[in-house]
Amino acid sequence: MKRLALITLATLSAGLVLSAGCKGKDSQDAQEVQRPQVTGVTIKTVPLSRADEYIETSGTVKAKTISSIAGRMMGTVASIRVKEGDRVQAGHVLATVDDSDVVQRVQAAEKAVEAAKQQKAFADITYQRYKNLHDDKALTGQELDQVETQRKVADMEYERSRAILREAQVYLGFTRITAPVSGVITEKKTEIGSMAVPGVPLFTIEDTSSYRIEANLNEGYAGKVKQGMEAGIFIESLNREIKGTITEVVPSVDPVTRTFLVKIAVNGEGLRNGSYCRVSIPVGKKEVLLVSRKAIVEKGQLIGVYTVDSNSIITYRLVRTGRTYGDAVEVLSGLKPHEKVVVDGVDKAIDGGIISGME
Repeated sequence: MKRLALITLATLSAGLVLSAGCKGKDSQDAQEVQRPQVTGVTIKTVPLSRADEYIETSGTVKAKTISSIAGRMMGTVASIRVKEGDRVQAGHVLATVDDSDVVQRVQAAEKAVEAAKQQKAFADITYQRYKNLHDDKALTGQELDQVETQRKVADMEYERSRAILREAQVYLGFTRITAPVSGVITEKKTEIGSMAVPGVPLFTIEDTSSYRIEANLNEGYAGKVKQGMEAGIFIESLNREIKGTITEVVPSVDPVTRTFLVKIAVNGEGLRNGSYCRVSIPVGKKEVLLVSRKAIVEKGQLIGVYTVDSNSIITYRLVRTGRTYGDAVEVLSGLKPHEKVVVDGVDKAIDGGIISGME
């Protein structure tokens, strides 16, 4: 009897445990079914697309022409007429050098020219008189030749004095230091009273009419980049993208960095010499996954998209993005071709939710 009672009690206990287990499973299934219902979203399948393949590197903005301005004669700087940041035109006077001694030379040369001019005029008159006498047989040919020689000497003296005057005037011009090109004064290296020495720069002028980008590319791209190709330039300081054209590809490779230099012509307002930029050069086509910008969801430092599986369940998936192509963004990892993502109404999407009415 005791043995029968024990068997019966064990059977009842097992039944209770089994019953409790079944109830727990049913409860769990019920909870899994209770997903938030999501409506008002647009879903799109992400196919493989063909897009430009880019070489990306950093570059530096350079003024096409940077002129170092130096004096051509030694002297004390008498005046400075510009400051850093001033915009000047070609021929604008930047500074002057003390010209007192050169002015004296010019004045002396002018007087010498005037005296030689009078001497030349006297020699011309004298020669004409002697020639008339010679024509009347009143003068020998030797005497006429002597007067003619004097006239030629007077002519040469007049021309020599004029050359000395022109030279003095050139030196006087050297006392005025002018801008060879139009641009902006970016550096001033002298002060009033300082000594100007030939060949020692006093100012630096950048020609702002045009700029170029200088970028170094890995030697592996040497055969892919050619003159005339278009490049995209993003200027960090301006937060703006502009277009440029490759004008020069330097064929030599730096043995230290294993890179070669590319020069890209650009134009645009606000460009400054030395600014940092990012360079993108299209060199071909590749297959990529592109999703709409609106599908990208940032949560703090995380970047992801809302994917939708075959059961209409939404999952927030972390992805790594690449380049931007217009209104689309390249997804480098975290997403497979032909998966479905929410592209519109992402603010209504819920991780773990289920899309209502979707089959």
